[in-house]
Amino acid sequence: MNLPETNTVVFNRLRFVLVETSRAGNIGSVARAMKTMGFSDLVLVNPRFEDALSDPEAVAFASGAQDVLARARIVGSMAEALAGCNFAAAVSARLREFSPPVWAPREFAGHVAANGDLSAALIFGNERFGLPNQIVEACNVLINIPANPDYSSLNLAQAAQVLAYEARVAAGAGAPESPVGFHGDAASLEQIEGMFGHLEQALVAIDFLDAGNPKKLMPRLKRLFARTQLETEEVNILRGIARHILKANGK
Repeated sequence: MNLPETNTVVFNRLRFVLVETSRAGNIGSVARAMKTMGFSDLVLVNPRFEDALSDPEAVAFASGAQDVLARARIVGSMAEALAGCNFAAAVSARLREFSPPVWAPREFAGHVAANGDLSAALIFGNERFGLPNQIVEACNVLINIPANPDYSSLNLAQAAQVLAYEARVAAGAGAPESPVGFHGDAASLEQIEGMFGHLEQALVAIDFLDAGNPKKLMPRLKRLFARTQLETEEVNILRGIARHILKANGK
């Protein structure tokens, strides 16, 4: 497939993040799935065994994609894994009460291909336990792969292959143009998390939020804002509002 030049950068803007992976073979298989579709940015968050990238099983299952393993990084936190990203998608077969908007793989792929300012991450959970709610709730979207409702569980590498394929097709098929009009820089995930922390302080200061019994207010607000695709300037405005609330309340 000859990819349009304007979309080839998709391959440099999409990161695959594996969280607490239990099987070395799955890491190698994901590396292989990525390479077959032209992707190479792989990050492991706290794999559950030592020497995850050089484990013989990982190397064997990579089957020609050892270069992806060699360039992969192991980190100790999601903040490190998502450094430099401004759009994150949790991949899960299990829907959550307070999840961000739910997208299909094709919708995600088209969005990333059409928006050149996005540095995106696909986040895959542990083979047995999946992703914890706090990681899902901090993402921009949750990706649910349509499958047989009687047996919807995909192997980790299979899920990665589906997403990598859709991203490659979106890059090569000419994704739709972004809507006409001004668009600022997409806010980074770090900026958005900082904004939520600042906003929470302000809501506590005006007694709108009980810090000892917060219930589900903040997850609901995160879900609300996830639908807006926040820009940097918008995050700054919200933090400015929070700052003035705290100042007015002597905080």
